[in-house]
Amino acid sequence: MSIEAGMSAPDFSLPANNGETVTLSDYRGKYVVLYFYPKDMTPGCTTEACDFRDQHQEFRELDAVVLGVSPDPLDRHEKFVEKYGLPFLLLADTEHEVAEAYGVWQLKKNFGKEYMGIERTTFVIDKEGTIAKVWRKVKVKGHVDEAFHFIREQVK
Repeated sequence: MSIEAGMSAPDFSLPANNGETVTLSDYRGKYVVLYFYPKDMTPGCTTEACDFRDQHQEFRELDAVVLGVSPDPLDRHEKFVEKYGLPFLLLADTEHEVAEAYGVWQLKKNFGKEYMGIERTTFVIDKEGTIAKVWRKVKVKGHVDEAFHFIREQVK
């Protein structure tokens, strides 16, 4: 099933790098930038995370929360957060249940091999818990700016 703008965001609870369990519905009343990425410490994922880090304060000023989700375990998330000073939570979807619920657990092809993995995707969820915007097959360069400008337009 594909999640599209206008649909209710599937609720979930996942462990976060800070040791707490994060439940999406706890963020009602705020915008949520929910971004799915393949793997900690890889070049594209590091660039994307650092771009979100660098604009984190601007997102907060728009009453928006950034949450990153990958199938990596918590210990790897903790190292990623520490190494790059990430000020937002990374959630461990080790069984890829949330990725499947959001339709981002996909068959991928790389160097002639096929495997299941995360399709880099970002969802903006509005204050009522509705999907406001979806970016699939995200190209990292300039993406965080796009997400920020989208939310800024919603706030006006």
